[in-house]
Amino acid sequence: MSLGKAARSLVSPLRGALRCSGLSRSYTAAAEARAVLEHELETIRAAGTWKSERIITSKQGPEISVDGSRGSILNFCANNYLGLSSHPEVVQAGIDALKTHGAGLSSVRFICGTQDLHKKLEQKLAEFHEREDCILYASCFDANAGLFEVLLGPDDAVLSDELNHASIIDGIRLCRAKRLRYKHMDLGDLETKLKEAQSSRMRLVVTDGVFSMDGDVAPLRGICDLAEQYGAMVFIDECHATGFLGPRGRGTDELLGVMDRVHIINSTLGKALGGAAGGYTVGPKPLIDLLRQRSRPYLFSNALPPPVVGSATRAVELLLASNEIAQSMTAKTMRFRNKMTQAGFTIAGSAHPICPVMLGDARLASLMADDMLKLGVYVIGFSYPVVPKGKARIRVQISAAHTDEDIDHCVDAFIQTGRKHGVIS
Repeated sequence: MSLGKAARSLVSPLRGALRCSGLSRSYTAAAEARAVLEHELETIRAAGTWKSERIITSKQGPEISVDGSRGSILNFCANNYLGLSSHPEVVQAGIDALKTHGAGLSSVRFICGTQDLHKKLEQKLAEFHEREDCILYASCFDANAGLFEVLLGPDDAVLSDELNHASIIDGIRLCRAKRLRYKHMDLGDLETKLKEAQSSRMRLVVTDGVFSMDGDVAPLRGICDLAEQYGAMVFIDECHATGFLGPRGRGTDELLGVMDRVHIINSTLGKALGGAAGGYTVGPKPLIDLLRQRSRPYLFSNALPPPVVGSATRAVELLLASNEIAQSMTAKTMRFRNKMTQAGFTIAGSAHPICPVMLGDARLASLMADDMLKLGVYVIGFSYPVVPKGKARIRVQISAAHTDEDIDHCVDAFIQTGRKHGVIS
């Protein structure tokens, strides 16, 4: 046997052994990872915080069809505040855009993903918020992820409410600014943090306009007063305010009379403004121009699909033309809140359409939500990690599309299930 043949006869089995050994280690690693994941899932189930996804078999609206349930179900947990998700004009605008501009762009905005539809919607949103310019994102989560890193550097400071939305928290983590967290809606603590930040080049106060889990409204007048006193800018996330808070539905800044004192707004197209998808930033034109150049979620995400843009544009146009839909929210919200309070339930927040029915126990919230569905009302229990431990609740959301009869039926179902589970007597 030649030396070459001898060498090959030795190497081949060795390669096979190494290959089998590598595969074995790979399978072992995957099995170990699977065991870790399954243990974590079982922990969630045992804690009663497992989140099942119910399947809706109809369009979004005040009445929906749910897989496994008979007949129409009243929906009281969508962010469809104005009922525009299935508004015929909003739907038709999406169909029209699909026909004229296609299903999608297959591109980011700066390459070949900007259509006249995108520029029109950005102009309409800037007009709606009475700001200089607007930039669209795939979601408001992306808008929050893309803002702070571009605006703030290591010489700057960001002051954030401790209960701000997760997307704000994640966005702030991406920037190199000094991070100061102030107690929830505590103006005294905010002032303390502003004093600490006086050596910074720029200071930005960051808050939700409305905090989504409790429905409480940020004290923007006081925040703006402090910001002006200590030379800071003000940013608000308006996802749960745009379209229906304030006399014309412009949001929290209009509601509290500080539209000219808030500098930057991020909000969403995925709630009151048609409910499809998308987010945006409105503010000074130099900021918007810089975001187009450097904001990573904008630069590396596909442009919003034309049907989504068309539907959202029509939703904004409806609100620019009339405040009638927005004005209908207050009476319906207070009808629910008053009747539930009279029945003995604890409702968090103030006069916002987000009406958290506080229950405390995660398993109780889940069981009551299941019983509500049997009574024809769709609601969901919220528990950790969406809300703090011990703060489980059923978050009810009122829509302009709900009738008084819908609201009364929902209250009656709560009373029945609340008595069953000993929440009220």
